Amino acid sequence: MPPDPRYHFRDVRREDFPLLRRWLAEPHVAKWWGDPDEELQGIEAAMTSAETRPLIVELDGVPVAYLQSYDPHLEPELPYQDQPPGTLGIDISIGEPDLTGKGHGSAIIRQFCADLFAAGASRIVIDPDPQNAQAIRAYGKAGFRFLETRHSIYGPAHFMVLDKI
Repeated sequence: MPPDPRYHFRDVRREDFPLLRRWLAEPHVAKWWGDPDEELQGIEAAMTSAETRPLIVELDGVPVAYLQSYDPHLEPELPYQDQPPGTLGIDISIGEPDLTGKGHGSAIIRQFCADLFAAGASRIVIDPDPQNAQAIRAYGKAGFRFLETRHSIYGPAHFMVLDKI
């Protein structure tokens, strides 16, 4: 991976759905997400909601990952409403299997979190499955620290935070 890559974040468009469906069906993604068609319906619903912003991450103009940010105070089913005002949550999946394990996840997260902090966020939270060691390592490399194990409608979560410095 080149040093300090720059990524571009853009809103998901309907024409991204075939790519997203393929990514959601990839074994390294499907292990942590639900049924690809159901997840795609959730992404489609998020495109018009105030709670979640679904994004495509591009590297050199090529889509490489799905990323979403959300306000945990607007998500009643998430147990993160105790977080301070200005907190945003994120989720990410590298879509292309040959790009996993190469540092893209932590680099994308570092850049995206810097953008969120510049826009006024005070804390970013992320909640990988406690069994997802690869994601937990990537988030740690991006500066996140473990706060505690939480439970949500999706099951147990390795709740991690990154505060604006």
